[in-house]
Amino acid sequence: MPRITAYNLHAVELPFRVKFKHAASSRETSSSLFLELTLDDGTTGWGEALPRPYVTGETRDGACEMLATSILPRLIGMEFGSFEDVTAFLTECDGIAPNGWVPADAPQSAAWCAVDLALLDAFGKHFGLAPFGGPAPDLPQGFRYSGVLTSSRNWKQTAQLLAYRLLGYRALKLKVDERSDPAEIARIHRRAGDGIELRCDVNMGWDVPQALAKMPALAREGVTSFEQPLAADDFDGAARLVSETGLHVMADESLNTRASLERLIERRACTAINARISKCGGLIATLARCREAVAAGIWVQIGCQVGESSVLSAAHLHLCAEFREMRHAEGCFGKLLLAEDPASPLLQMRLGGNPPRLPDSPGLGVTVDPALISVHRQGHWSSPSPSS
Repeated sequence: MPRITAYNLHAVELPFRVKFKHAASSRETSSSLFLELTLDDGTTGWGEALPRPYVTGETRDGACEMLATSILPRLIGMEFGSFEDVTAFLTECDGIAPNGWVPADAPQSAAWCAVDLALLDAFGKHFGLAPFGGPAPDLPQGFRYSGVLTSSRNWKQTAQLLAYRLLGYRALKLKVDERSDPAEIARIHRRAGDGIELRCDVNMGWDVPQALAKMPALAREGVTSFEQPLAADDFDGAARLVSETGLHVMADESLNTRASLERLIERRACTAINARISKCGGLIATLARCREAVAAGIWVQIGCQVGESSVLSAAHLHLCAEFREMRHAEGCFGKLLLAEDPASPLLQMRLGGNPPRLPDSPGLGVTVDPALISVHRQGHWSSPSPSS
């Protein structure tokens, strides 16, 4: 029976090609963590997470400390007799550590994501299976990624728009702020082309009065949905936007756990969710959130966090292949954003938002270069050697 024998946890700063800015943050690197688990037969599996205080309440260093002190030591010696046993364990965990491992109210979704992915990768390789069992499925016919526009108001945004139009993108998401107005949106939509669907991501940048004023005005210029217009904990305000505007309100930072989704559904505080693997506690829990949302009449966008490597992009592609009811998808930015990607093959969207080929190797299907991880490493934790 395969057993976990060792771990290596890395705190990493992956540099971006360009500075990325939105209403909630501005950054030039991705504060990421990478987890390597080793089985007794030498098989290794990798997980990745991007803890963000404004998304899950976790910092990268805090998540690493939780993993190193409370979670990873408990994984050593764990055995799974089948891949179904692995997925059953992760299903029961539901995006957080098992009861008693960490305080129940401690933010931990991103930390557990790294564990979820590393387990699926390591044991998937051992048993010769993809993350959801069996061989890797195909992506949905006609699957395309959306393009993303930052809120910068300069020639770079204009060039981006023209490129998206020439390359045949079907949908764009625009990062907006308090200065965004109907004239600006109309100009962007005109340059993008009438055939392109335009969505807005506010990143918690408005209050209720601003949102009630701006949303109908921007919708008249063709905006079809509004992602996280209010603070993450303002469920009552979001419910007002849904009921008083009749427009699509997408929950992003408001969603990370089953409890948060249940609250959104109960209060009718959204009509859509942005499901991101790192913030929802891994692949197994994110699939559950997607299915629960659709069952409640809420449509799904499968998104990503800024700075994901091809480890999380591989998980993202497997999720898109398994859950085929998403309305939009964002991900696989690869070296369009990162200066270096420590995983191969490079999983980067192609022209027009076409996805890369879904890896068909067991596990997540990617290989991580430990040397490149070391170049950008800020901290390292490992399991004690058997002789220590």
